Amino acid sequence: MNAIKNVQLIGISLFIVAGLTACNKPGPAETAGKKFDQVVDDANKKLDEKSEKLSVNLDDSEITTKVKSAIFAEPGLKTLQISVDTAKGIVTLSGSVDSQQNSDKAKSLASAITGVKSVENRLFVK
Repeated sequence: MNAIKNVQLIGISLFIVAGLTACNKPGPAETAGKKFDQVVDDANKKLDEKSEKLSVNLDDSEITTKVKSAIFAEPGLKTLQISVDTAKGIVTLSGSVDSQQNSDKAKSLASAITGVKSVENRLFVK
């Protein structure tokens, strides 16, 4: 009788051990879930990168608009002869002006705009 109980206990123990071992192995659902999580994480990283680039572009266009407005508001500067371009906060002024004083004034106006890191003054005096 003891032998039968021992065999039953050993059998039940083996059954439990086999079940626990099977639980540790990832099945198709767990593998698919991990892959899905990885895809979502990769997509979020790409969206973050794209939104950061978009933010820089919006900031640059905003800076360009503010610089053009400041130049336009300044008497004596001919805004149609001055081009403004902004890339990563660096403003480039190009075109022509009537005097060195107006060139310096345009650079000073551009430098005063919030977000401008530096100004490349490529204006030439006619």
